[in-house]
Amino acid sequence: MNHKQTFFEYIKALFIQFFKFGIIGAVNTLAYFAIYYGLLFLGVHYIIAHVVGFLITVLSAYYFNRKYVFKPDENKSKTRQLVKVFTVYLSTFLLGTGLMFLQVDIIGISELIAPILNLFVTIPLNFVLNKFWAFR
Repeated sequence: MNHKQTFFEYIKALFIQFFKFGIIGAVNTLAYFAIYYGLLFLGVHYIIAHVVGFLITVLSAYYFNRKYVFKPDENKSKTRQLVKVFTVYLSTFLLGTGLMFLQVDIIGISELIAPILNLFVTIPLNFVLNKFWAFR
């Protein structure tokens, strides 16, 4: 919140930003699932499919969130921001991978359902970490 914004203007701007983040996230999530399920269909192990989907979609997320959501100062290092974004997504990736292993191999939840359940944890966490750290 800057000094000229009221609290309600800040909340409105934050909501719009989260909405844009959600749209980009939804598109990236669809791309992730297309990659993940496509690789499963080809016989690739679910963890490898998860890694490949992650790597491709985190690059996409960085580009579109930088351009359309967080719009950081152009003078800031893009390399540093990319490293921060990868750190954020790697953290939630590791969390999601651990949750997938727990859900699929320990609890017995379908490998088709587990990544969907993980979205309820990883999406809000990604937004907060990107907004207040990676693109700050």
